[in-house]
Amino acid sequence: MRRMSLAGQRRLFGFGLLGIAGFTIYWYLFSTGIPVIWGPSASASEMAAGRELFEHEWTANDPLAHGDGLGPVFNAKSCVACHFQGGVGGGGEVGHNATHFEVLPQPGRNEYITGVLHDFSVNSSEHESMATLKARYPVVKFPPPPPPPPGHCGYIAPPKPDIDPIRTLSVQTNAMFGIGWIDRISTRAILHNYRSRALSANISEMKMNFDTIPAGRVSLLADGRVGRFGWKANFATLEEFVAAACANELGLGTPTCAQADPLTQTSKHDVPPDLNRKQFASLVAFCDTLPRPVEIIPTTSAGEQLAKHGKTLFASTGCATCHVPDIGGVKGVYSDFLLYTLEDPQPNGGAYGPEPPIENARPSWVPRPDEWRTPPLWGVADSAPYLHDGSAPNLQQAILRHRHDGKAAGDRFAKMPATEQAALLAFLGTLKAPADAIPAAQSVNRKKRLAKNG
Repeated sequence: MRRMSLAGQRRLFGFGLLGIAGFTIYWYLFSTGIPVIWGPSASASEMAAGRELFEHEWTANDPLAHGDGLGPVFNAKSCVACHFQGGVGGGGEVGHNATHFEVLPQPGRNEYITGVLHDFSVNSSEHESMATLKARYPVVKFPPPPPPPPGHCGYIAPPKPDIDPIRTLSVQTNAMFGIGWIDRISTRAILHNYRSRALSANISEMKMNFDTIPAGRVSLLADGRVGRFGWKANFATLEEFVAAACANELGLGTPTCAQADPLTQTSKHDVPPDLNRKQFASLVAFCDTLPRPVEIIPTTSAGEQLAKHGKTLFASTGCATCHVPDIGGVKGVYSDFLLYTLEDPQPNGGAYGPEPPIENARPSWVPRPDEWRTPPLWGVADSAPYLHDGSAPNLQQAILRHRHDGKAAGDRFAKMPATEQAALLAFLGTLKAPADAIPAAQSVNRKKRLAKNG
């Protein structure tokens, strides 16, 4: 066998390096990652244990807890109390909205803080309210500038405006159906879709075609990971999302996330996690294996044709630009998991309040108050009301209220004949909660509550 010359070996090595570099560039810029092939699964015993924890009505010093149980502050006593529309794991009604707040950096307190304003507390002395929040983070007032010296005729600096560091948002409960499939979507699939959208939007702008939907923004977390869960896409994994919900909504500490402390801070709640690792793993496994919704085709020929026509209109109107039907191998999810602004700018910040000066701004990676993740539409027919705060009573109103980044799609829908609007809404009506979801009425705790309320 003839031995390759040294020069030949070098050439071969160089070509090899070039091939690796080319593949790396392709993988980074153009690859959609490995598609989801196998869905989530768990053992029957683990799912049963997780379901028990999901439906359990927690109490202070609960025997199932390893810490202090419910609280000290909380918004609900069980997961299913807020996740029940269309079955166990669905969304919640407006009455279950949570008030999220952020505290912007201030002079002398250069720290960005987020949290949840809780509706209930175990001890009355730790009850939270807007007054409690404002007392802890008051408006920063600046003294008036000194008067100019006699005869001064130069520039006089205006007085500094007061800074209210608090911003609040009312946020509706997310449906969790199919959340395990979303957890398995490759980050590269989300990034690839974003880059394609950004390129398409730039080309449209260069062609002076402004009647297009702008590309959204990837939610990059502080550590560089891509967020996908929650209305702000501020959680990268299902496990983190569940842990935060336990801590903030139920006051249950987990191995990875401590329970929420009361704003009043009248006492220190230094206790072990309420859920141990095995319990928390079971709860995550139950959420992970919640069934995913699929399109329910109408049984009549006329209904089927109407929904089919509506699906075509959904794409041609531009709805499918952001509500991407299939991504990363997961079909029928109808989301790109990017951040968009759906409200036109309002004077002085509108409901969200004025933006602070640059020295007191929120960190660059934090979504703005008016930015929201594209919600997955699978199961949307059984999750009214709509938008992040539940302010749209039906899907028609939700579409019509798409402004700013969604203005082109909202305007096209508004200009449609009533028959075509009805067809598009008929298609959305096929996106129902999964038929194999556990009926909420079968939840033991929900039965107890209904019986108690007559």
